[in-house]
Amino acid sequence: MPHQDPDHQLETKRTKNTDDSTLGGYLRLHSRPPAFEGSDRHPYTVSIEVEQTGNLRAPYSGYLVFPKWAETGVGIVGHVETSILVEARTAPQATQALESLTLYEVKDQLEKAIIRQSELRTEEDS
Repeated sequence: MPHQDPDHQLETKRTKNTDDSTLGGYLRLHSRPPAFEGSDRHPYTVSIEVEQTGNLRAPYSGYLVFPKWAETGVGIVGHVETSILVEARTAPQATQALESLTLYEVKDQLEKAIIRQSELRTEEDS
């Protein structure tokens, strides 16, 4: 049987119902955001953003912001963000919908945001 760190075993026992394959599960299990390497070779983390809107049927919208970290990891050097991914009647509903995204879906949203930002920069340079 492979050796497991006793501290990790305790953490796993305390959170046995938490699935870290989703954004919310990862945040709850590890008490920190997941990190990704973008196609631009920069490291990113992710945060959930929920804002109130003027839409009476869905007064809250949610999206993801990806802080871009310096290659040294010392500080944030920029960010990319998604378009609005969810609209909801309450802020907790919007947050819950974003937390239910799998980490594969979050990574896909990061790549789309990197491409979108690259296209915007290309248009500005033209």
